[in-house]
Amino acid sequence: MTSPVPENSRKRQQLSPETLAAWFASFEADAAARRSMNAVARTTVDDVALDRTRLLSVQTSMSHRLDDWKAVDQKRSGRCWLFAALNLLRSDARRALNVKDFEFSQNHAMYWDKLERANFFLEDMIQLADAAPEDRLPAFLLGNVADDGGQWDMEVSVFLKHGAVPKALMPETESSSNTSKLNQSLRRQLRIGARRLREAAQADAGAAELTSLKEEILKETHRILTIHLGVPPTEFEWQYNDDDRVFHREGTFTPQSFLATYTEIDLTQYVCLVDDPRPEHPKGATLTVAHLGNVVGGSPVLYLNVDVQTMKQVAAASIEQGEPVWFGCDVDPQMESTGGLWHAELFDYNGVYGVDLSTTKEERVRFGESAMTHAMLFTGVDLVENTPRRWRVENSWGSEKFDGGFCTMDDSWFDEYVFEVVVRKDRLPQSLQDALATDPLVLPAWDPMGALA
Repeated sequence: MTSPVPENSRKRQQLSPETLAAWFASFEADAAARRSMNAVARTTVDDVALDRTRLLSVQTSMSHRLDDWKAVDQKRSGRCWLFAALNLLRSDARRALNVKDFEFSQNHAMYWDKLERANFFLEDMIQLADAAPEDRLPAFLLGNVADDGGQWDMEVSVFLKHGAVPKALMPETESSSNTSKLNQSLRRQLRIGARRLREAAQADAGAAELTSLKEEILKETHRILTIHLGVPPTEFEWQYNDDDRVFHREGTFTPQSFLATYTEIDLTQYVCLVDDPRPEHPKGATLTVAHLGNVVGGSPVLYLNVDVQTMKQVAAASIEQGEPVWFGCDVDPQMESTGGLWHAELFDYNGVYGVDLSTTKEERVRFGESAMTHAMLFTGVDLVENTPRRWRVENSWGSEKFDGGFCTMDDSWFDEYVFEVVVRKDRLPQSLQDALATDPLVLPAWDPMGALA
């Protein structure tokens, strides 16, 4: 059983009527507080707190810009990480195909992630069969089963094993665009499966019997997935018209050969740099998160912890050399949602409330205020004397929002709310390339560095 959390001996204190009366009297005597109350009663607090000078300082022009394509839409799903990675791959494929708005199937990638992740989860349940379901680790895994999110190395595992296909061959379904009902069904089915495996293991079932039972459960998972998402193609003919109206009949492909033919990106040669601000996780160290993954036997999740200036330098260099950059961030704070603009001090909540809400990045991570919540793609950077001052971002919330679906990030926001970027290993200084060979620090499954998944 989980051990109780220790408490100190101080007696709990209730709110007294005298204290509340004093607070209300103080509020009534505070003209600034009353003005804020009157303003927020008639409009959103963001409209009141917005700093117009800072908003106007976030201009959208860039010295280096790669995108000339249409933004995509993940709709009501948590597939941002897959959309960002497929946007990176399509930046390569569109050149090979001479088709500006080519898309890979996001439904195909999600299908295989879900099925592989179900297997990964059930293997964990077998390993943890002797632990009580309410113990912290089993309870955490059961509480997060069949979620939509993921990390870079998890999508690498999917692409290396299952390839990718054009969107036309496995288009969106209602359930891929709105995953709530699919996930609800999968969670119930897999939690029942976890119970069945636990009962079999505690009844001294052998390895072969547990494997057979797990495959029986996964067959049910496969059935549910296929009903919601369709049948992924295993072999297909590919022909198309390019943007010059030239017809191409390319022959027969598997998803694996299609990805290899139309992209030159070697996914095994990329690394996820993170800015973990907690000093107990030193810069230059590799990190991983226990029980975080999807494909058994696939690429383990690996981070290299570096300072944020290194992340910026390598990301900007990648864009200068013509390659977009996958990144993860805490997307909501200090974002003006109409224009898709970020600045670290865009909203003055301190001024509205008369309360100091200032925190550091480390404090926000440590006390549950901030974590990776969204993945996107850097497609531009504004450099002044080789120093970034703004970044252009391809979001996956559709082309009707923002600047045709693209957002603009002031460099100040990068410092505070960007947590990870994915870059080629050979763009790192040699000392950091060498660090990749070191054994990673293993963070617990619930650590914020695994939050995007």
